[in-house]
Amino acid sequence: MTARVVDSWALLAWLQGEEPARAMVHKIFESASEGKVVTTMSMLNVGEVFYLIAKRRGAALAERFLSELPLMPLKTLLPDRKLVLNAARLKARYPISYADAFAAETARQQNAALVTGDPELYELARHEPIDLLWVGTQRY
Repeated sequence: MTARVVDSWALLAWLQGEEPARAMVHKIFESASEGKVVTTMSMLNVGEVFYLIAKRRGAALAERFLSELPLMPLKTLLPDRKLVLNAARLKARYPISYADAFAAETARQQNAALVTGDPELYELARHEPIDLLWVGTQRY
């Protein structure tokens, strides 16, 4: 079965209705609801989405996101020791956020394409074997 890891950038773009990410992530979630793909996200990236919503739009909306998360066709994963250390190794080698390192390593661990529009992850994929499913407006 096809696997997709959704990163924070893609989920936030979907939540905020930013095109083309909104439509593309919506299609991925539809396929997941139909059992055609498996979509996952690291809990570390869930935390990133939460704090960004809280900072930008307020704590109440961030809490609403958490309450609606179980309704989404998105399985959340707790990182294990191996994933934490591999993400730390990526962060040590490249100018990416720690959360982006978790998204990339979660995708690699799951043998999944990483759904993103984040320019940092685009640059990382030029140097590391990471399969991207690009939902951003442009490539860098």
